[in-house]
Amino acid sequence: MQAIPLTEEDKKIAETLSKIKNKIAILSGKGGTGKTTVAVNIAQTLSNMGYKVGVLDADITGPNVPLMFGVEDDQMSSEDNKIQPVEAGKIKIVSMEFLLQDKTNAIIWRGPMKIKALKQLLADVNWGELDFLIVDLPPGSSDEPLSIVQTIKDLDGMVVVTTPQNVSLLDVTKSINFAQVTKTPVIGIIENMSGFICPHCNEPTYIFKKDGGKKMAEDLSLDFLGAIPLISQVCEAGDKGRPAVLLDEQVETIFKTIVEKILKKIKKE
Repeated sequence: MQAIPLTEEDKKIAETLSKIKNKIAILSGKGGTGKTTVAVNIAQTLSNMGYKVGVLDADITGPNVPLMFGVEDDQMSSEDNKIQPVEAGKIKIVSMEFLLQDKTNAIIWRGPMKIKALKQLLADVNWGELDFLIVDLPPGSSDEPLSIVQTIKDLDGMVVVTTPQNVSLLDVTKSINFAQVTKTPVIGIIENMSGFICPHCNEPTYIFKKDGGKKMAEDLSLDFLGAIPLISQVCEAGDKGRPAVLLDEQVETIFKTIVEKILKKIKKE
């Protein structure tokens, strides 16, 4: 069978991706798990460790990455027919949020429009040379996640974020099934909101049950990357537009341990 020739867009995407050593997608089966918070802090931790990092906000209709980096009012510029990412510190960020004139306007697009936009954000952006591209995917297993795994064919894998309760675990199991069907490696599972840490006595209270993500990882023979407790500093940091790892030593330690496990899993260190 004769091979289908590459389009100009395919060639641009291939050229862009060839300059990025590692690509990791952050996924969850449902909203409200804190997936974007996890993605932002993983990216910041990698940057703190000296890696060149970019973040692709692949949530076309609900982009939140710029807000969490404190650059939501910035705009992407154009140079030499290439879109230039917005930079937060040393991290390069691309998001639909930067293209909205009115941040309150809803993006009401069908699947093909969202897929086209994602491909353009890979083909027409000057990402430059990166050690890591972190892709923050929207909840579920539909247009955007499918487009990413089909477009980034050398994806190192997915980090799956869940909360401990059964309703989250059920949806996240579907995300893992999505990865298996699309033959995408699962790097591991992170349990977010794993117990509320009282700011007065420092004792944990397990509001959303305990160890659900860890047990799911064991049952599915997947790596458990770590548990992130409910800490008020994490919420406050997101609202302030600063990754929590820059503001709190406890959070910094938790994410550094998680990132070290990710690096070990993809055999880069």
